[in-house]
Amino acid sequence: MSVEAYNVPPGPGVSRGAVTAVKALAWGAFGLLLFEAHIAFVPIALALLFALILSSPVEALHRWHIPRGASALLILVSALALIGGAIDLLSTPAQHWFASAPQTLQTIKQRITPVARFMQHIDELRGSADTLGAPHASTRPAVAAPAPEGPEVLLGATRDALVGSVTFVIVTLFLLAGGPPMMARMTAAFVDHLHAGHVLDLIEKVRAEVAKFYLTTTLINLGLGCATAGVMMAWGMPNPYLWGAMAALLNYIPYVGSGTTLLVISVVAVVSFTNLGRILGVAGSYVLLATIEGQIVQPLLVGRRLAVNPLVVFLALWFGGMFWGIPGILLSTPLLVAIKVIAEHSARGGALLKFLGPNQAVMEREKKLREFARRATD
Repeated sequence: MSVEAYNVPPGPGVSRGAVTAVKALAWGAFGLLLFEAHIAFVPIALALLFALILSSPVEALHRWHIPRGASALLILVSALALIGGAIDLLSTPAQHWFASAPQTLQTIKQRITPVARFMQHIDELRGSADTLGAPHASTRPAVAAPAPEGPEVLLGATRDALVGSVTFVIVTLFLLAGGPPMMARMTAAFVDHLHAGHVLDLIEKVRAEVAKFYLTTTLINLGLGCATAGVMMAWGMPNPYLWGAMAALLNYIPYVGSGTTLLVISVVAVVSFTNLGRILGVAGSYVLLATIEGQIVQPLLVGRRLAVNPLVVFLALWFGGMFWGIPGILLSTPLLVAIKVIAEHSARGGALLKFLGPNQAVMEREKKLREFARRATD
């Protein structure tokens, strides 16, 4: 443990630079461990997030004198059943869309043929220039290593997914069933009772804020999904409920989710319609809905307390995706919310809070929106 962990200044032979270097090396080693052992850590991290989201209803049932274990099992099974039901409900339109994928790709190929010919011409010119400039060496081509066969890759992916899913469910159930008493015992094992109380208070605040964030975000996304499905139906898009569900699910990922939805429905509109005005109408309608959701609805309902600097959110999504892939993208936003809550209740969290908080323009916009909403409701 470092010298600063005991709040003791470094001794004569220990410089603060050395202590900082040791900390940097320790954090680097920890990050390398998380990256290399992501197969083991990703299900646990997702289980922790899921437990934070579902802990409020579990504690509510426990206050009604229902055992915490039974409450955890009931809430977890209900949540998994809802997710499974939603997947089953959307499986039919999704299968229909994937079944028509070859025809869709052929239509896309016909629409972009002029662009493809232009890019092919550029590639041919570049290949000719490379051939002229390359030395004529009679080198023997390297023999590529044999790639893994399809069944081996499929078996490995299935095994990893199965082990991860079972780990996710078991860890989530243990976290929900243990609740605050388990966290108290685990915390007290590492710190004294005074610090344990502070840590438990922070955990409770993080749990409440993350649950509030996801509850509000879920309601917003459901509204966006219903509005998107209605607009797609009005424009005559095929499978409008599928695009509404996609808009609702992907909107959990800030910026990237709405951009991906816009790209997909624009491609579908290009494939489905020949009228340019109709294609632009489909894309423009979703842009309008996403703008209203992101610039008006979310600031009013989520509030400044849970707002984070957009640049920090984008960087967290980028590094989360590079670090853990899709699970890293899903975990980046709640991790920022948790860090902000911890910084708000820490004595030395002022600088971090300013770094994570929204900029002045965003704060002024939220202030005007709230003032307008207050006047409208009076």
